[in-house]
Amino acid sequence: MLISAYDAGSHLYWRKGLEQQLGEYDWTVITLPARFFSWRIRGNPISLLAEYSVDLSADYDFIVATSMVDLATLKGIVPSLAKTPSLIYFHENQFEYPKRQHQPASIEPQMVNLYSAMAASAVVFNSEFNRDSFFAGIDRLMEKLPDYTATHLSKKLAAKSSVIPVPVNDDWFDIARFDKEQTNLSSDGQPVKILWNHRWEYDKGPDRLLAFLNALKSRDILYEINIVGEAFRKIPGEFNTIEQNFADNINAFGFIPDAQHYKTLLSQCDIVLSTAIHEFQGVAVMEAVSAGCLPLVPDRLSYQALIPEKYRYCSNIESPEFEANAAVERLLEVTSHTDTTIRASFKQYGWSSLVERYRHEINRLIAR
Repeated sequence: MLISAYDAGSHLYWRKGLEQQLGEYDWTVITLPARFFSWRIRGNPISLLAEYSVDLSADYDFIVATSMVDLATLKGIVPSLAKTPSLIYFHENQFEYPKRQHQPASIEPQMVNLYSAMAASAVVFNSEFNRDSFFAGIDRLMEKLPDYTATHLSKKLAAKSSVIPVPVNDDWFDIARFDKEQTNLSSDGQPVKILWNHRWEYDKGPDRLLAFLNALKSRDILYEINIVGEAFRKIPGEFNTIEQNFADNINAFGFIPDAQHYKTLLSQCDIVLSTAIHEFQGVAVMEAVSAGCLPLVPDRLSYQALIPEKYRYCSNIESPEFEANAAVERLLEVTSHTDTTIRASFKQYGWSSLVERYRHEINRLIAR
């Protein structure tokens, strides 16, 4: 059984990849739509029972579920699943997820993550940052609770954990490049083509993107910006400001639903930029690098393990303006030479490289 309780973005991407790459398993796939976050993470066992004709009590060999699934509760209310070997996959964790402004603090999502990890046979994270911040969050929680806590709980859970990234589809590495190969990007008289390809939400740093564009303008740097990604009902106001103030530099702006159109755009861009204040892995950046873009990312989060230091600019959460200037300086360094080695090195994150690690984890479940 494969359960994705918030089936969008990297969750959807990963789930479909797992089905395709591990086709030797007869998957029973159960998904829930990505909306009503608070209800989805706390109420998904009810939804799974109420909305699906799938027989949850069938004799499954193993369960693979995302961390949005309340695995402990599901095992409790479907007795036949109680002893079924299970793997919980963490795309993110609620201990590290930044809170929206004016959002009330709630321990509920954290407890869902924690109980699911305790109920699972194996715990897999998509990045070292995700794993480390999860266990650090558990330790902080145990220190705050009044009594009867498990002081070594994080160590016990760590013993059954591993890190396997969400793999990149292998066809990204086959995309032909149409950029200024083997030339000095910052001095050939052509604009540097920059890609910002993230969700249009506060945690992806739209205020920092705006500060970065202002910094480029103040330095009279010749550039073209492509701001693409999925938008939701509440769009941060910075995007409206950017569209109005930088119209002459914008090539693409908005969501690109056609996959081939999106791949063509990436093949023409020089730099993929992240301004994220929250990123547990960064699949969008990984895809762009796999397509031949050079990364320009903050020196924090999952990027510290994923992206070489020469492509990371100085991180300063307290000052978007300082960080923007640091990003521009790093941009000039990155575009002063051509580097094709990072694209080749990212093949280690492709499905063909990682599929055996997933297969190994699942075979361990079956062996139980």
